[in-house]
Amino acid sequence: MPAHDRVVYSTGIGRIRYCQRCHQPEDACRCGKTAAPARPGMPRDGVVRITLDRKGRAGKPGTLITGLPDDEALLASISQTLKRLCGSGGTSKGGEIFIQGDHRTSIEKKLTELGYRVKRAGG
Repeated sequence: MPAHDRVVYSTGIGRIRYCQRCHQPEDACRCGKTAAPARPGMPRDGVVRITLDRKGRAGKPGTLITGLPDDEALLASISQTLKRLCGSGGTSKGGEIFIQGDHRTSIEKKLTELGYRVKRAGG
């Protein structure tokens, strides 16, 4: 099917994503190489991104860490380490870690010590 003839949105399902290799819908992918980002717009390039997030918390800041491996046990371990380092609460779910408060500098240093490539995103 040519690229200009395929359906990209359906009212019942929403946006239909296609595999970049075999050009089939992701749920019918033949090559098995589809890996959608955990969060739309966030690339999965091996770089850990640290952002300051204020959404949904009445303007209170929080540090959001994305781009870590999808291993839940590893995320929980890193989350505990970072919460202890910062002395604040937080959570890890969906491939992301959220720490309450603005702790970008200390988290950046710690993740660099742990061997991750770290980048500040969003200012």
